[in-house]
Amino acid sequence: MKGMEMRGGRKRSIRLSNVYSFSCFRSSSGGNHSQIGQKGYSRVVYCNEPDHPDAKRLNYKGNYVSTTKYTALNFIPKALFEQFRRVANLYFLVVACVSFSPLAPYTAISIVVPLVVVIGATMGKEAVEDWRRKKQDIEANNRMVKVYGGDQTFHDTKWKKLRVGDLVKVEKDEYFPADLVLLSSCYDDGICYVETTNLDGETNLKVKQPLEATYSMHDENSFQQFKALIKCEDPNENLYSFIGTLYHGDTPYPLSPQQLLLRDSKLRNTDFVYGVVVYTGHDTKVMQNAVDLLPRGAELRGKWIRYKDIRGGMLVRWYLRPDATTVFFDPRRPYLAAFCHFLTALMLYGYLIPISLYVSIEIVKVLQSIFINQDPNMYYEETDRPARARTSNLNEELGQVYTILSDKTGTLTSNSMEFVKCTIAGTAYGHGVTEVESAMARRRNGGSLEIEDQLSNLTGDKGDGVDLTKSIKGFNFLDERIMNGNWVKEPHSDVIRLFFFILATCHTVIPEVDKESGDIHYEAESPDEAAFVVAAREIAFEFYERTQSSISLNELDPETGAKIGRQYQLLNVLEFSSSRKRMSVIVRNEEGQLLLLCKGADSVMFERLSEHGRIFEDETKDHIKKYAEEGLRTLVVAYRELGEEEYNTWQEEFVNAKISVTADRDSLVDAVADKIESDFILLGATAIEDKLQEGVPECINNLALAGIRIWVLTGDKLETAINIGESVMKQIEAGKSQVVSAKASSVESALIIDGKSLTYALDGDMEKMFLELANDCASVICCRSSPKQKALVTRLVKAGTGKTTLAIGDGANDVGMLQEADIGVGISGVEGMQAVMASDFAIAQFRFLERLLLVHGHWCYRRISMMICYFFYKNMTFGFTLFWFEAHASFSGQPAYNDWYMSFYNVFFTSLPVIALGVFDQDVSARLCLKYPQLHQEGTHNILFSWRRILGWMLNGVSSSIIIFYFVTTSTFPQSFREDGRVAAYEALGVAMYTSVVWTVNCQMAVSINYFTWIQHVFIWGSIVLWYLFLLIYGSLPPLLSTTAYKVLVEACAPSPLYWFSTLLAVISTLLPYFSYKALQISFFPMYHDMINRMQLEASAASHSSVSATARVEDRIRQLKDRLWHHSEP
Repeated sequence: MKGMEMRGGRKRSIRLSNVYSFSCFRSSSGGNHSQIGQKGYSRVVYCNEPDHPDAKRLNYKGNYVSTTKYTALNFIPKALFEQFRRVANLYFLVVACVSFSPLAPYTAISIVVPLVVVIGATMGKEAVEDWRRKKQDIEANNRMVKVYGGDQTFHDTKWKKLRVGDLVKVEKDEYFPADLVLLSSCYDDGICYVETTNLDGETNLKVKQPLEATYSMHDENSFQQFKALIKCEDPNENLYSFIGTLYHGDTPYPLSPQQLLLRDSKLRNTDFVYGVVVYTGHDTKVMQNAVDLLPRGAELRGKWIRYKDIRGGMLVRWYLRPDATTVFFDPRRPYLAAFCHFLTALMLYGYLIPISLYVSIEIVKVLQSIFINQDPNMYYEETDRPARARTSNLNEELGQVYTILSDKTGTLTSNSMEFVKCTIAGTAYGHGVTEVESAMARRRNGGSLEIEDQLSNLTGDKGDGVDLTKSIKGFNFLDERIMNGNWVKEPHSDVIRLFFFILATCHTVIPEVDKESGDIHYEAESPDEAAFVVAAREIAFEFYERTQSSISLNELDPETGAKIGRQYQLLNVLEFSSSRKRMSVIVRNEEGQLLLLCKGADSVMFERLSEHGRIFEDETKDHIKKYAEEGLRTLVVAYRELGEEEYNTWQEEFVNAKISVTADRDSLVDAVADKIESDFILLGATAIEDKLQEGVPECINNLALAGIRIWVLTGDKLETAINIGESVMKQIEAGKSQVVSAKASSVESALIIDGKSLTYALDGDMEKMFLELANDCASVICCRSSPKQKALVTRLVKAGTGKTTLAIGDGANDVGMLQEADIGVGISGVEGMQAVMASDFAIAQFRFLERLLLVHGHWCYRRISMMICYFFYKNMTFGFTLFWFEAHASFSGQPAYNDWYMSFYNVFFTSLPVIALGVFDQDVSARLCLKYPQLHQEGTHNILFSWRRILGWMLNGVSSSIIIFYFVTTSTFPQSFREDGRVAAYEALGVAMYTSVVWTVNCQMAVSINYFTWIQHVFIWGSIVLWYLFLLIYGSLPPLLSTTAYKVLVEACAPSPLYWFSTLLAVISTLLPYFSYKALQISFFPMYHDMINRMQLEASAASHSSVSATARVEDRIRQLKDRLWHHSEP
């Protein structure tokens, strides 16, 4: 059964345009067809004539689409340019070039090979990512679509071969291959239903309508003589505007967005459509919107770059007065000598700036992203959607989030409406307890769960005859007075019947019947309408078929209790709009009665009631007020009977208004509709709940405990602005005074502002006042805000606080907000994937944000911070041993180590433990991260990557280098080092110092790690073993290749006890200062994770202690908890 087909075939005399007012099809008011032919409106399309000579001369782009960054020809030059845009890579390129000169303190190959490896690895990563994009392009470009050919039949053609002017046939559930002008469809009026999820994130179906001149073309024969000319606007990115004119014969027909089918939208509930290609490839609107965004920078990387600059600035102080002279250092030309020695020092001390840090960070962030993607605790089984890190550049910033700006519908709520309660004939029905009721009851009862117990008793006592185990999407109604046909026994059963009859007929829902199971699925423009239709079905009226002019129901007969099929003639549909706030349909039943059925907001419905239709008005208003307090969304339901003469007169006016071509056509249609929508008889009101997603209250509570501020930005459209600027200013000033007073009495405040007021609050001088007021409040809600306002508020918060902001949303209207924030998180919910496509991270449920920030965010922030600080430490330790040796050698430019020792230091002997730290280390477990959300404040206050901490690690590195250099030199020079009594030579001294450095930095890693895995053991101790293996293998090569390393381990160092003893004492001596500092810091100045670990250790000790000892430990734990809470207070 097809949703829009008639039983027994189509009735070609019936026109859908006679039924619908099509007010939802109105194009933007800015459409001015007089612009056609002028600049920006010069596109000409020869319909069904792509080979027309004039069309060929226009030379429009083909339909081939490429989203790749590189091509086979430009990959190497472009990728190299991208790599050397980085200052560090450019620095090492300069060093590599200078290394070929006689000034180099080591061989050129030892610096060129690591540079080539690093650049090659990064370019390889770029190539892999671009190849993935290329495969997606290939798949899209090779999809098939039917194109009308010269033999007057349709042939399957690849998307990439489409041309402007081609006539195409798109079938049900297929994507449109280009931007098309709709000609006709399988329906008599040529309308079709389109899903635009990929474009704007909305899953509700849009109705598209062809022109009067083409709607009747329903088969291939209709196009044999079809020729037309389209003149329209040039390609642009505006999805919601289209201006053009179609010339068919000698008659021009204006085109609007209602005739435009956009690429990547999908045809739904329509067997097929015919259309003409007007924009192809990168000229299509979806591709015009595909812009390259500037990458979001990470704060930690910014500090690392500044560190590099500091290190570079230190080099200029070490070479100005060389004592020894060579041909390159002539004392008679001191400036030339200084410059030459500067170049030597540039290469020699370049190891203070590790080229491997960039690659290590990239590797670590990619691996961190993989762990985020594979976290089973962020996998949503219902939709089979795991978490997705769409970028790895912002992992650590997840642990620094200070403000969250969240959408409401679909993000905090499930966007799945449920029919919960209703009031009919002044009687309230429905025993369910909403989440708002439950929360209010818990607050009144001091957090007890009494309300849940009441709900359990309610469903147990009053659910007789109701199948409580049956879960129905959109229906959560419990009342034995209504369910299972019991409504026929109610005093006002006739009113109840009319009430649910209206819910079953007053809508634009499209039914789809599963041919195998017979189940009916409803496609609705909004979840509200689907919930109403489902509720009607569960009570008495099953809606199962819609045609162009009728609605068919299976109704419960009150007398026999049997289901009876009835068909109602659908005469008119007056659609819902934000200005009308109501929807009406006019139907004729089988008895010939004309009924006007309406549902709408109480603000417009009560004033339209007749005198004799207000019997239940007072009771209904009371119930609506109560439902609103419970967080339910309400609509008033009413009806009236129409006389034949009254309807015919009105219908004539209505048709005349619709066919009017004047500028005020829309106003005329609304005015005529308004005439008949009056004198209603009130039946009751519906109450539906947009439930919060599972776990949202707990998630928000934990995020608040973590010190994260949460702003809720919600609303669909910006209402007409009114002159309230002065009022807003006064309200903000009054609000600040109230907040100050509330703080004095320890009362938390909340700020709620609507779109009208927000317009002025974001303007000029009030912007700063608004932000100050908002920052003083515990929560901020911006309601009825437009997408642009959401983005502006996000920008204000980001700039005003100077801290990391995160925006989270699920719809197309949240894209601007997501892109404006430091981090954008998309909810892969029911409103499509537009928000996900614009996000940095994607999750299926809001509650997963808690784990993303408090667990992965904290871990990533700590790991990257520790990783970079450790890089500073190990390179200061290594680099300053070079400096002390240079000072000892009178700054001669002689390196302390062999060329390959220095080249492999950051590549093989110290890099893998750092990567393991960045991927696996945990200061506390995931369970404790969630149990103590205050730990997140280590990131918001940037405790682990402050300049004090960075300088502390650097100082540790300098002190370690001093200890190693002077300990090794003083212990080896004065006495014999080798078995034959000779003292340590230059080669042995370099190996002894290098061995101490490798042991020290790897042991420092071992004592810094909180969470050991076997991988870390292998990497740390394996790096040390690798140094000895390298020294053994490299030293066994001929002297021409191994140079100073020739058999230095076998013949000089290994047989000497002094070599091993000096290494042991050097390592112990360098680690002692760190142990001392760490003991003092944990004892007297503990950080958050130190206090948490102390609590866990003492709690573990308490479980194995006596009763008195346990009491003492528990008292200590309480003290630590109080201290933790005290530290977490902002």
